[in-house]
Amino acid sequence: MSTVEMLLRLSTGIGLGTVIGFERQYRARMAGLRTNALVAAGATLFVLLSANGFSGTTADPTRVAAQIVSGIGFLGAGVILRDGLNVRGLNTAATLWCAAAVGALAGAGMYPTALAGTVGVVAVNVALRVVGRVIDRRPDTGDEQPTNYAFVAVTRDEQEAHVRALLVQALTRTEFRVVSIASTNTGSDGQVEVRAELVGDHRDDRQMESAVSRLSLEPSVTAVRWAADTS
Repeated sequence: MSTVEMLLRLSTGIGLGTVIGFERQYRARMAGLRTNALVAAGATLFVLLSANGFSGTTADPTRVAAQIVSGIGFLGAGVILRDGLNVRGLNTAATLWCAAAVGALAGAGMYPTALAGTVGVVAVNVALRVVGRVIDRRPDTGDEQPTNYAFVAVTRDEQEAHVRALLVQALTRTEFRVVSIASTNTGSDGQVEVRAELVGDHRDDRQMESAVSRLSLEPSVTAVRWAADTS
């Protein structure tokens, strides 16, 4: 195989991995643009190595490529986290696994299949996200009222901007609408209270608790709480 062909396959793997990672980066997931591009690039390189780096009667060009499937599992396990009572990161781990498969296809020169796989992965992450939310939605009983939430995080004064950004990131992953975010001094030891007001079409304490759990893992946050008001 010529060097030009190898570079073409590597470029294809990186490009398609970047497309997959763009959607993850847009949704602020842990494994985003660069991670998916690197996973696809690594898979491509391993396939090129297995196909062109060994020779002789004892060489097995499929051995290295076969280890990609199991090897990527260790990387995927690193993005799976327990978040309170929930487990998050499974979809991101599955996306990394698919990015490795796309890279392997590009390394093998199967360009149409690699492109189709990329379209399929992005379509699943985008289209089925909406379908999943519809399926998870609780039945409308007709008597549910909009719910107002107060979300409060306490941090040090120098960490205020960082915590505000983390708070916005955590709340954008919920179905609630942010009405306002304000910061006030607590009057003790240079601490600041960052308070967010939200509103939802119905009460969903599980989503709020999940957001609280994510923010409480931040070392600079000394206290976090929330309250619901359905009146």
